[in-house]
Amino acid sequence: MSLIKHKFVETNISLMTVLVLVTVAIGGIVELVPLFTIESTIEKVRGVRPYSPLELAGRNIYIREGCYNCHSQMVRPFRDEVERYGHYSIAAESMYDHPFQWGSKRTGPDLARVGGKYSNDWHDLHLKNPRAVVPESIMPGYPFLAESDLDVADIADHLKALTYVGVPYSEEMIAAAHDDLVAQADPDGDWDAVQERYPGAVVGDFDGDPTRLTEMDALIAYLQMLGTLVDFSQYDADALRQ
Repeated sequence: MSLIKHKFVETNISLMTVLVLVTVAIGGIVELVPLFTIESTIEKVRGVRPYSPLELAGRNIYIREGCYNCHSQMVRPFRDEVERYGHYSIAAESMYDHPFQWGSKRTGPDLARVGGKYSNDWHDLHLKNPRAVVPESIMPGYPFLAESDLDVADIADHLKALTYVGVPYSEEMIAAAHDDLVAQADPDGDWDAVQERYPGAVVGDFDGDPTRLTEMDALIAYLQMLGTLVDFSQYDADALRQ
C-alpha cells in the first residue's frame, strides 16, 4: 500500500510540487523563526569595541585605496595559517565592520593580526616606499597620504550613521568624535579621554609629523589596532564571553 501511495505522489506533478513547497516552507520556518528571538547571532567578546574616530577614518582610507584587493583580514583555523599569522579570527572581531574585510585574496599577507607587529616608523616607510623595507614587495607606494590633510569635518555624522546599523556609539562618543580624532594623534592631546572611551586605542604621532594630522596618521592608527583588542594569550572561549 505504501509503495502505491509513493508511486502516486511521484507520478502526480501537481501534488509533488505542492508537497515540495510545503516541505521547503516548514524547513524555512524552522531555520528563520529562532533568529527573531535573539538579538544577535554573534556572541560578544571581551575587549571588542567600536573603532575610534581616527581608526574609523583610517579604515575608510584603507577601503578607498583598495587595500582589501590584496590583503585579507581573516586568519582561518588551519595550522599553517595560525603558525604564520596568529590565533584564528573569531566572528566578534568583525561585528562592527561595515563592510567587513575578510576576503580571500592574498597577494600580500593577511593583516588581521598586524597591529603592534611593526612600529609606526616601519608602517610610515612601508606605505611610502614598500621596497625600502620589503625588497621583493610588489605593493604600490602611497607617499601622498603623508601630504594629504585628513578631512575630519563629518566624523561625528559618520559615527551617528553607524549607530543605525547597530554600532554602539554613545551620544558622548558622537559629541566628542572630532576632539577624540585629533587628540589620538596629537602628542599633547587628551589621550586619557580617548582611551577611556576606546580602551586599547593606540595613541601618539603616527606619521612622524606632529604638526599635521594626515591621512597617513589615520591609516597607521587603523593598522596598529588590527587584532589587538582580544587578548588571545589568555584565550578561553567561555571566559571571553560577556
